[in-house]
Amino acid sequence: MTIQRPIPPTIAATVAPTVAASTTALYGRIPVGLRDVGQLDGVGADARQCAPTVPGAAAAFTDLADMPPASLDGILVHAPANTIERRRVLALALRAVKPQARLTVFAANDKGGTRLAAELQAFGCTVTSASKQHHRIVQTTRPDPPTGLEAAIADGAPRLIDDIGAWSMPGLFSWDRLDPGSALLLDHLPALNGRGADLGCGIGLLARAVIAGGGSKHLTLIDVDRRATEMAARNVGPVDGVTVTTLWADARDAKLLPTGLHFVVMNPPFHDAGQEDRGLGQAFITAAARMLGPGGHLWMTANRHLPYEATLAPLFQTVEKIAEAQGYKIYRADKARR
Repeated sequence: MTIQRPIPPTIAATVAPTVAASTTALYGRIPVGLRDVGQLDGVGADARQCAPTVPGAAAAFTDLADMPPASLDGILVHAPANTIERRRVLALALRAVKPQARLTVFAANDKGGTRLAAELQAFGCTVTSASKQHHRIVQTTRPDPPTGLEAAIADGAPRLIDDIGAWSMPGLFSWDRLDPGSALLLDHLPALNGRGADLGCGIGLLARAVIAGGGSKHLTLIDVDRRATEMAARNVGPVDGVTVTTLWADARDAKLLPTGLHFVVMNPPFHDAGQEDRGLGQAFITAAARMLGPGGHLWMTANRHLPYEATLAPLFQTVEKIAEAQGYKIYRADKARR
């Protein structure tokens, strides 16, 4: 099998782009309501994006884990909600900034913001804190030396999850277990033939089942999180005669997605920034319809309460509910043949 994917972290660390002697970085995006907040102006307009969840920045991206130590003059971090992931990101940011350089971190109060000050203090930082728009904004400078960074970085690193026999890491969707929606889809997924995609692939458990079915010769793994595509490619593993391609992209960015496919499988997300967003799942369905060629098949799982039938009906010739159990439902939708 040919696997086309981003450079693995162990290799990327040796070939990462050289960071300029004086530079700043941004991890994540600044929410609209916080863009005019004075405490968030500590990075330059040319700040390098270093979050794996911002695929639009791919041309000017350096993974935070690959930033040379003590190379940044400042960094602004939108901290993740997952505790283990957040402590790893904070540790990586402190490792990347120069001694006494500024680190500004913010998060929604109900997404870890209230813990930021204590977590930075545990690394030896002296902090100041402010509140704005239900967010906590914490500023500090890198102590010399900080304490506990390597332990936090290792705690959030990729690992093999024995229960599912797959590589994953904290912060990815259902990172240490098989979620029930995917489990139900796997129970009903037939062998799929031809060229296909796992849209929103996560760590690749659906993709792995598709490859095991033996009919697909080319599969594209697509996710908005660069770490997910790396884990998925690793979990699919090499299979003779099968080409696996990874694509770091937002499913709502139609111009980047493959077309003319025979099938798409997906367990679409329905939360954005921690809030339920039915439009996100609807956008996945629209994207899948565009990706499929005539006669192509969509297999998807969804929470029972989400009314996706109205989105599926005008885009597909036939829509069939295959199963419903444990709060989830499975659909097969077929494009018209021409």
